[in-house]
Amino acid sequence: MHRYHQLLAFALLLAPPLVQAQHHAPSPPKSLRLYVFDCGSLDISDPERFRFKKEELATTNMSVGCYLIAHPKGTLMWDVGVVPDSALKPGMASAKEGYATITRQLKPQLEAAGYTPADINYLVFSHYHYDHIANANMFASATWLVRKVERDALLGPEPPARVNPAYYDQLRNSKATIIGDSDDYDVFGDGTVVIKFAPGHTPGHEVLFLKLAKTGPVVLSGDLYHYPEERAQKRVPTFEYNQEQTAATREKIEAFLKQSGAQLWIQHDYIANSKLKKAPQFYE
Repeated sequence: MHRYHQLLAFALLLAPPLVQAQHHAPSPPKSLRLYVFDCGSLDISDPERFRFKKEELATTNMSVGCYLIAHPKGTLMWDVGVVPDSALKPGMASAKEGYATITRQLKPQLEAAGYTPADINYLVFSHYHYDHIANANMFASATWLVRKVERDALLGPEPPARVNPAYYDQLRNSKATIIGDSDDYDVFGDGTVVIKFAPGHTPGHEVLFLKLAKTGPVVLSGDLYHYPEERAQKRVPTFEYNQEQTAATREKIEAFLKQSGAQLWIQHDYIANSKLKKAPQFYE
């Protein structure tokens, strides 16, 4: 019997960590929520590719945002960073790749909001450029919502310039829903989370419309614009896939913003994004 009590006591000592290790995703919110994560920054030393001189911009730096949309019917990640979490080792204050820098990992920020990558139902990129897809493999269990032209570019024999296929190669085996060429894809069927086709920057570039009950409607820009001055002065970067298409898309989205009353959140706007509240706080 003494031996039995010893084993029982030992088992009870083990029990608390096992219980703590269990994860329960948050209950679905009653209305739409938007979580904003700090996914680093880009040090743009020469903005001439964007048709600007340094002195014409408030700052040449760009922010890199990642976003979690929590809907009563599911969760969606929109853009997932420029440098993968794995590059920021324990004890490191920052990790750099090219002119990109991160000081925080995405996964711990997600967990602070109560979620793990396994809790994410849908993964969406505004487009296939390297600074939006670095943590893609983290969400390989989600359903990838993607335009065919963008999927073919990433998974084809010649990936886009500067992307690292090792950062997203697990998506090859992920469940994917191919979005057609129509302008809108209503993710949850109620008009509150709508992927809008916005080609030009890349062939399948998109923006995301969110109908938030308290904040009001918001459009996440992808790379429709990079700097607010770009929008104000209608300057189109030199490196667009199709500059004329970008200009036409901007007109279309600006008309939609006026019609819907939505705010445009320019994802790379360093100053504006520094003022946004970050997860675990959220917009609703």
